[in-house]
Amino acid sequence: MKERHYFFVPNAADAQELPPDEAKHALRVLRVKAGDALWLMDGKGMFYEAEATITNNKHCFYQLRQSQTEEKAWTGNIHLAIAPTKMMERMEWMTEKATEVGLDRLTFLDCRFSERKTIRTDRVDNIVVAAVKQSRKSFKPMVEGMTRFADFMAQPRRGRLFIAHCYEEVERRDLFCELQQTDKNEDITVMVGPEGDFAIDEVRAAVEAGAVSVSLGQARLRTETAGLMAVAMAQLTKRKPTT
Repeated sequence: MKERHYFFVPNAADAQELPPDEAKHALRVLRVKAGDALWLMDGKGMFYEAEATITNNKHCFYQLRQSQTEEKAWTGNIHLAIAPTKMMERMEWMTEKATEVGLDRLTFLDCRFSERKTIRTDRVDNIVVAAVKQSRKSFKPMVEGMTRFADFMAQPRRGRLFIAHCYEEVERRDLFCELQQTDKNEDITVMVGPEGDFAIDEVRAAVEAGAVSVSLGQARLRTETAGLMAVAMAQLTKRKPTT
């Protein structure tokens, strides 16, 4: 059976043409011709089977044949808020793997000890799209750019908030144990600090605002490993049983 190549089309039900980047891949790499089958995903829970109708050097038009709704494989929303590493390649790797594991929202934090203050949100979003297509995820995570720590803490949110850090003078609970005690449908947000960790007053401010101070285990993890670990723990406690 020929492998299905999925194309990310956010408004697939209303559009009639692949987005420029997807069309370029379809036409130049996969050599799609009129009459060929196409498989589309909108990142909002819908998959589509379509047929290419008109193709040329830059455009690939299609007509939908059938659609399929797919529910998210976990309950509640999983939100990772993380300070990006100085080497962005490490953060891009984490973004790809966390998307494959499954999360709903990714926010980048600007903290006191952050060594990186800017990111290219468009590049990160492209990595997310590629990972969504590769892992056949029905929902695309939302990517948010750099957000000051104080601004992030001031945002309204639902569910429970956790801040992972390494300070022994601030009491910490085990994140996985805490996640196991949350309601299945409860939204969760996990904050992970920069390579130098959060400032201790940032940790205390978060706790005063209602965040639960947590540890990810006994090992001291790199920032990108900690972020991926947090998402994996959330998935283990939130995923729906497979049939």
